[in-house]
Amino acid sequence: MAIRGIDYANLSLKDALDLAILIEDEAQERYEEFATQMDQHRTPEAAKFFRYMVENEAKHGRELSARRVARFGDAPSAVSRTMIYDIEAPDYDAARAFMSARKAMEAALASEVKAHGFFVAALPAIKDAEVRALFEELREEEILHQTLVKAELAKLSPDSQLSDEDFVDEPAPQ
Repeated sequence: MAIRGIDYANLSLKDALDLAILIEDEAQERYEEFATQMDQHRTPEAAKFFRYMVENEAKHGRELSARRVARFGDAPSAVSRTMIYDIEAPDYDAARAFMSARKAMEAALASEVKAHGFFVAALPAIKDAEVRALFEELREEEILHQTLVKAELAKLSPDSQLSDEDFVDEPAPQ
């Protein structure tokens, strides 16, 4: 998780909403990439779950965008995508060829835990009451998202005992 140039003590509500929208957009895009990768590796269960996460992130992004527009209209944003990296998006190395639905859900759960940690870490520096309330709300939503993913995980049977290394090809002579 990387943050650049965000002054939480002076963050406005508009900028906090814009930041939250960017975080959702980044996660949505990463899940879309993962779903495509899983399609290419012919692991439809993992692809299906990643598409489910795409929809969740998109829905949350739309809700935040509606709040932002209702309050601030089309006022320009002072935050940009260059200020964040991997706040809620799953780590790039989380996707694996032949990934099971369980492994996909575990990657999503780790991302929700990571996002919760971001909001927890930012809260002590926030001075503005509205921004604090928004970040507290977002922190709690990450807990709800974790609960959602855990519930989906509980529905699955255990994975086989095969590991990622079982699918690695040995080097071939040239």
